[in-house]
Amino acid sequence: MSSNLHPMLNVAIKAARTAGALINRAALDVETVRVSAKQTNDFVTEVDHAAEAAIIDTLLTAYPDHGIWAEESGQREGKGRDKDHVWIIDPLDGTTNFIHGFPVYCVSIALMVGGRIEQAVVYDPTRNDLFCATRGRGAYLNERRIRVAKRNSLRECLISTGFPFRPGDAFQTYMQMLGDVMPKCAGVRRPGSAALDLAYVAAGFADGFFEMGLSPWDVAAGSLLVTEAGGLIGNFTGESDFLEQKECLAANPKIYGQLVALTGKYSKFASAGDKAAVRQTRLAARKGTAADEAPASDDTTPPAAAADTQPDAPF
Repeated sequence: MSSNLHPMLNVAIKAARTAGALINRAALDVETVRVSAKQTNDFVTEVDHAAEAAIIDTLLTAYPDHGIWAEESGQREGKGRDKDHVWIIDPLDGTTNFIHGFPVYCVSIALMVGGRIEQAVVYDPTRNDLFCATRGRGAYLNERRIRVAKRNSLRECLISTGFPFRPGDAFQTYMQMLGDVMPKCAGVRRPGSAALDLAYVAAGFADGFFEMGLSPWDVAAGSLLVTEAGGLIGNFTGESDFLEQKECLAANPKIYGQLVALTGKYSKFASAGDKAAVRQTRLAARKGTAADEAPASDDTTPPAAAADTQPDAPF
């Protein structure tokens, strides 16, 4: 840790490295790690709980009156004059990757003060990569200043995303959005850790990122990394209100606008006309698929008929 860093950022780095050490030890024999499902395809392990406990212990030892907002243990209000200081924690972002031995996951810690993210750490324990930022002081990877990529045209860009995976996720809506984005860019990647995806946008490894269904602990730290590296982050319509809206879009300023033009109609904040157009496109696609797949018999019900009656969140 550096004496030049903000004291609260130094504590967050200590917490992240402590959690990372626990994760790395568990990764040596991942098949013995106990795994449970919070819901379909949404897993939690004993490592998530142990890492989160270690992070909270480190943070509260230094700042006992700060609040906590953690993925596994929930929210704990702060006290006294530090009540507006809240640590937002994802102890292991990319748990599904971790339990399969796929080495793309990270620890994410952010400090929110008065509703604004002020400190951020994203730590990748498999590569010993430490991304960190303090508001107004820039973003860094292993003590090297980082900036978002400088590409101007979306067709040259590598875009990262995250697939819907839980029951009730807007799968069909997402597929429409992905279908709009993919032909317009050089490539799309789905690494499986939103916090690390945002860190990679900040470092210029990816040009942009979009995903729906995210929680505050997935994006809080990464959001400050992106803005301190010169990028923009918001919801699908480009507005800055995204932390609790379950939709996130990030990129350098020139690419950001081009992505908003593609994703905006899929936002929960989209106009009624845009939402209706998305529904109509989806309905037409379902009817086309049903027509292609239906047998010649006139008394057969198209297989998509039941699906047409099911709404696809968020609209």
